[in-house]
Amino acid sequence: MSQPILQRAVREGEVAFTVEVHADRRLRKSARWSLNGARLVVRVPPRLDRGQINSLVDEIAARVVKQRQRALRQNDADLERRARAINRKYFDGALQWHSIRWVSNMQKRLGSCSGGGATDGDIRISDRIRAWPPYVIDYVIAHELAHRMHPNHSPEFWAYLARYPHMERARGFVEGVAFAEKADADDWL
Repeated sequence: MSQPILQRAVREGEVAFTVEVHADRRLRKSARWSLNGARLVVRVPPRLDRGQINSLVDEIAARVVKQRQRALRQNDADLERRARAINRKYFDGALQWHSIRWVSNMQKRLGSCSGGGATDGDIRISDRIRAWPPYVIDYVIAHELAHRMHPNHSPEFWAYLARYPHMERARGFVEGVAFAEKADADDWL
């Protein structure tokens, strides 16, 4: 990637990130952006002047701040503590995420972890598993945390997740529940 034509820091309350703007000759009319961790990269058509770029960055940054603040307001303190403990104990504290919360709108999946965009690092856990055994809930959390290192279900992902010692037992529980509900457990995680 080329050298940034503009860099700035954005901080509003607990939300902070840096913005890098790069001119991209492949773009003609619209900008593209991605957020990874605390770095927002904006690619713009080279024909834009400094005023247009600043206005565009202000608009994108405001959207990102709004989304990140909403996620933080919904963050669940108990899930956050559990995720931090799992990260420390099984992943050497190497993983970072933005927020973790219970949600009621997940009908099929047990959890999700977003990558990129305004929701980068937001982990959602289905509240339908609240009454499940703690080792299974911790497995779902560990599963979503592991996606911060491997955003897929590759062999490397499964090897990394295997650091969680109750993985096979928890997967067996999930498969049993899925079987009872006539569902495919692979669709749930």
